[in-house]
Amino acid sequence: MLKIFIAEDEIKTLNSIKNIIENYCPETILSGFAQTVEDAILFLSGNKIDLALFDISFPDGTSFDILKQLKSYNFNIIFITAHEEYALQAIKFSAADFLLKPLNPKELIASIQKLQNKNQEKLQNRLMIETLLTNLNTSRKSFKKIVLKTAERIQVVEIKNIIRCESDSSYTSFFLTGNRKIIVSKPLKEYDGMLSDVGFIRTHKSHLVNLNFIASYEKSSGGYIVMKDKTNISVSVRRKEFVLDILNKI
Repeated sequence: MLKIFIAEDEIKTLNSIKNIIENYCPETILSGFAQTVEDAILFLSGNKIDLALFDISFPDGTSFDILKQLKSYNFNIIFITAHEEYALQAIKFSAADFLLKPLNPKELIASIQKLQNKNQEKLQNRLMIETLLTNLNTSRKSFKKIVLKTAERIQVVEIKNIIRCESDSSYTSFFLTGNRKIIVSKPLKEYDGMLSDVGFIRTHKSHLVNLNFIASYEKSSGGYIVMKDKTNISVSVRRKEFVLDILNKI
């Protein structure tokens, strides 16, 4: 049985989640719930669970405060939040699971079933949460790390070490310093949305580059970027003006 804990201060949402779990999620048990940070910490400090459903904001703090104060968190987490800016961006960088309010029951059921069918390693979960907490301690647009999930492992990468990203259909290749390469099964547009605020620009439908690793812009052959690792990066016609404008401001 999957033991589930809910931390949610809105009584209507709390009751809705409880109803979904009790009626549509067999092989689960609702171990407890809390409507404040203090009560959540008290429960989680003395009880063993498999999955926590966390709202972000509470009258006495945030779910991140819960995690910071717990000595250990050997359970999976799904964040349920109405926040679509900084907190959500930090969650995306950590590759943690999340659902947006208003809650879609089918999405919650699917998320719980995914965890039932896939026994996620506790170490991997801890890596994601530690990355999340690290990024939350940085300035709002300066996330330090990103979690990249491959078929073999979960890797935590410092953003400053990403030279560029290249699309290959539904896959994205990350080219890092030290001649390293990581391939993840997510499209480039997902990372474009995350990295565009931390010094990356989309030069082409297939390329996302770190401004810190650009060596030059060459005007010949229609225009292209040369990276410090000697890679030539295409600049599409429709993005050329945007790219030049960004480069002129550096």
